[in-house]
Amino acid sequence: MSVSKCFWSDGKLSKPLAFEKPLGMRDILPDMVYKKRAVLHKIEKVIAQWGYEPIETPTLEYYDTVGGVSSTMERRMFKLLDRSGRSLVLRPDLTAPIARVVASLLKEEPFPVRLYYEGNVFRAQEDEAGRNAEFPEVGIELIGEEAPDADAEVITLAVESLKAAGVRHFKLILGHHGLLQRFFEEVVGHEPDEKALLEYLNEKNVVGYRQYVEQAQFTPGQKKRLVSLLGWRGGADILPQVQAELEGAKTKQALRDLQELWEVIELQGVGAHVRFDLSLLSHRDYYTGVFFEGYADKLGFPICSGGRYDHLLGQFGRPAPATGFALKVDRILEASSVPAADKKDVLLTYTEQERKEAFALARRLRDEGRQVTLHRLMAVQGAQMKVTDISRKADDFQQWIRLERGEDR
Repeated sequence: MSVSKCFWSDGKLSKPLAFEKPLGMRDILPDMVYKKRAVLHKIEKVIAQWGYEPIETPTLEYYDTVGGVSSTMERRMFKLLDRSGRSLVLRPDLTAPIARVVASLLKEEPFPVRLYYEGNVFRAQEDEAGRNAEFPEVGIELIGEEAPDADAEVITLAVESLKAAGVRHFKLILGHHGLLQRFFEEVVGHEPDEKALLEYLNEKNVVGYRQYVEQAQFTPGQKKRLVSLLGWRGGADILPQVQAELEGAKTKQALRDLQELWEVIELQGVGAHVRFDLSLLSHRDYYTGVFFEGYADKLGFPICSGGRYDHLLGQFGRPAPATGFALKVDRILEASSVPAADKKDVLLTYTEQERKEAFALARRLRDEGRQVTLHRLMAVQGAQMKVTDISRKADDFQQWIRLERGEDR
């Protein structure tokens, strides 16, 4: 029995690993790579038009520096040790590394700072999750600007990026971390109940939320206000309804911020793509104000997420307001109308006798900007040429030049 085909573990024959990959990792074939590159080019072109500059950060970061401030749970990080015994992580997101750069290498750069990135992030998956553990993201960070215009810029650019990527039908759903948190403090005022209700919202378990409200020791007025939260969804017309349920100064100020933000979004011309869900709870705990998720038709997972995170830079010693977004490239490719790669340009086949002519012709065509793939035909059984396989290949090309038949341009 060949060792290359199987191996033994604890006396038992194990499944061969020759073609397997670690959990959550995958191969990407040429057609999808071409489509991915085309989509990224379109997105990055739009982002650059808004004055954002590209930045790259390492794939490996110190856990104490970046991993500790990331919104990703530690159990979902890929951790390892360097030779000195220091803990490293494969970056679970790109926001924290960029915050590190802005507070160090760019510490003399005046605010606001506009940066964009494209790179892979890594998050370990449970055995049954069935999701990718390595996936590409492209996004922006707008650092040092706290006006509603900055939030509107990020939201508008997310919309324009998705449109450029060929996503035809999508919505951005806006929530507000501060408003939701302060509303529960205002209405409930009891931390265990607040945590329980927030957990139901985090799980999008509306039935469980309603049951908890009904069974808890709340007054009828409290129950009415808590249940009303579930209806805070829709366009700007829901904001007066929300206002009627707010009593505290902090919640009312958060709502005024949302109303001003909506006015700027409308002026930017992207209101048709934006809706509110003020019961929405983000999984990223560093968001401090407005945040959003983007959804495309027929996809159950978000294709983008973003929001305001005003406390993260302070953890690196340079306090500053900030906002940004990340686009989930793999999911966008599923929703994108951008076509896969066009047919390749020229296939040039030849035999040994035409080798010199083939190389010269290929060089001349490439100098003209053409893409040329060379393939030498081998003799089989005398004069017969093996062309069956190459004939199938030729279907992928716009032009097939066969020097073995005396063909030229």
